Amino acid sequence: MKVVDTEKINELDKRMEIDFGVDSQILMENAAISVVNFLFKEIDALENKKILIFCGGGNNGGDGFAIARKLYSLKSKVKVFLLKDEKNLKGDAKLNFERIKKIGIPIINDIDLSKIKEEIEDCEIIIDAIFGTGLKREIEGDLKEIIKIINNSEKYVLSVDIPSGINGDNGKEMGISIKASSTVTFGLPKIGNLILPGYERCGKLVLSYISYPEDIYKDIKIQTNEPIILPERKKEGHKKDFGDILFISGSKKYMGAPYFSSYSFLKCGGGYSRLATVKSIVPYLSITAKEVVYYPMEETLDGTISKNNFERIMEIVNDVDVVVVGPGMGLNLETEDLILELIKNIQKPIIIDGDGLTAIKDNLNLLKDRKYTTILTPHMGEFSRLTKLEKQEIENNRIKILLEKSNELNSIIVLKGYHSLISYPDGSLFINMSGNPGLAKAGTGDVLNGVISGMYGIGLNLFDAVRMGVFIHGLAADILKDRLGEDGITATDLLNFLPFTIKKFKENFYDIKKKYSVEVIV
Repeated sequence: MKVVDTEKINELDKRMEIDFGVDSQILMENAAISVVNFLFKEIDALENKKILIFCGGGNNGGDGFAIARKLYSLKSKVKVFLLKDEKNLKGDAKLNFERIKKIGIPIINDIDLSKIKEEIEDCEIIIDAIFGTGLKREIEGDLKEIIKIINNSEKYVLSVDIPSGINGDNGKEMGISIKASSTVTFGLPKIGNLILPGYERCGKLVLSYISYPEDIYKDIKIQTNEPIILPERKKEGHKKDFGDILFISGSKKYMGAPYFSSYSFLKCGGGYSRLATVKSIVPYLSITAKEVVYYPMEETLDGTISKNNFERIMEIVNDVDVVVVGPGMGLNLETEDLILELIKNIQKPIIIDGDGLTAIKDNLNLLKDRKYTTILTPHMGEFSRLTKLEKQEIENNRIKILLEKSNELNSIIVLKGYHSLISYPDGSLFINMSGNPGLAKAGTGDVLNGVISGMYGIGLNLFDAVRMGVFIHGLAADILKDRLGEDGITATDLLNFLPFTIKKFKENFYDIKKKYSVEVIV
């Protein structure tokens, strides 16, 4: 599903009027109808239901007025709290306000916190139409107190387009925000609907296209990461038909990373896993990961892979499909020089992770002219070091910054987190909807690069292998959350559940796709 920022949704609304003759009044009316239709499905009966609608002075408030009119006609007991001076209403909001005044819907235009609390205690449903997606300032004063009262009420709360207080462009909370039970968003989902904390504040998120035709948004390149059907496994296939991957990983200090990377590739369908790692840890790794092919490497005094191994590694590279560089390799300067030389000379697709990302942070020009696909898999700290930007600056505009850096470095970038983002040099970006905070554990990122490699091994092109690797990785964590709870999920659990995850994914593809898609309503 396509996703937009606030500038784009405003542009699309204008195009609806210019190109199709569907003006803003019609869109507002359609938005109101969609909210009422949704409430019909969610609530047993709307007749005689006590419903409070909190309306601001902008178009979000205008939606609230139109919703009030619809519900009033259904014999709901509707009251509207107008949280703006009536004199300041403009355009469609003013028009719809005048309509509910003429109809006789009770309107309270007095911010009396005790009265508001009293009315909330007496109501059954609250509709939040205070602020829309364009909010840019911190919420303060009485409005902040009103939102606190709503959040503490334990009533069913439906937010119109986005929970009030959430920035539509980055999902950030502007001081405080509504904690909705459900949110009906319009036209297309906004970035703020899908990025934390906005996503969590939405509750159940649904979408109404409000008469947007598909042609108007088909060229948008930001979208949710909806899964695709995985290739059938070839019955006559040889191990190398399912991918031949070289993992350059590990050190005396970090034995988990090479294990999780190289073995997760096999666990999710990959055929031939090769691991170049320091010779001192091979006897230990081979006890558990017997199926991996090992290439013991000479070590530095720090127990990391020596630069003397360059020629030998390059010989192995000639025979493989993809190379993974960096997990657990350590920060030894000689080893970092080796990583840079490998990236400069390897003429194959490369996945750079972990310590490999640290090695290249001051040598990003190496990536720009690579003729083969480069995939970077940083978490926020690593991405901050790559961009030389503070984390908070990235958080405030992460999609724009991620797309710019992906284009600049000619690289696919997976920014790991909840929700993970996958950006491509062509301007495409996917917001991944699977996964949970249980993935915030050591070793789970190493599993991810193995799963991405595995998706390529079983037959997906690299473009799809990256985003499907991220999706399957998150799905495994969600299955584990249901079975074990998210607190205790480990990389070992994740690794061991990959075969079961892929089995369930293939058996229940359409149910899983539906679960991780935004529901569309009329």
